[in-house]
Amino acid sequence: MNKQWWDWIKAFVIAAALAIIVRVFLFAPVVVEGPSMQNTLHNGDHLIVSKINYTLGEPDRFDVVVFHATETKDYIKRVIGLPGDHIEYKSDQLYVNGKKVDEKFLNDRLSKMPEGDVLTDDFSIEQVPGGYDTVPEGELLVLGDNRNNSTDSRMLGMIPEDKIVGQAVLLYWPLNRIRLVH
Repeated sequence: MNKQWWDWIKAFVIAAALAIIVRVFLFAPVVVEGPSMQNTLHNGDHLIVSKINYTLGEPDRFDVVVFHATETKDYIKRVIGLPGDHIEYKSDQLYVNGKKVDEKFLNDRLSKMPEGDVLTDDFSIEQVPGGYDTVPEGELLVLGDNRNNSTDSRMLGMIPEDKIVGQAVLLYWPLNRIRLVH
């Protein structure tokens, strides 16, 4: 009987250790709070965030990332500007280093907006808090997909890459919305 108990205890300790390793180093569950990423993500959506993606590589333009906005609050936004980029919006159009870049993830929302309404107010990186002319090394410019209702780099300034928790990879709840996040 003692050996059987010892085997159960060992199995439990190993399972707990593996769960902690996965949670701390590989993946984390996150719940979306607020409307800033609509229509891509909704308030209350449950996501899996990969912590390992940026340990092995760098963020890409349009990745959906979770970052530490404050000591107690994490935000979820989309990467728009990478180090060295000059970012500008004119008439709802993104320009990166002077070149027009399509944001396909916004097409559905833009097509349903009333004539004359604007999703992304005109701005350039020079207007971002901190006085930048390009995105500095080790930092990112992030925006919410719901541009008119998002606290993002336009208010917060650039986001240091070391504040990134990880990349949102899977929406798993509610069940009728299960999908990869892009």
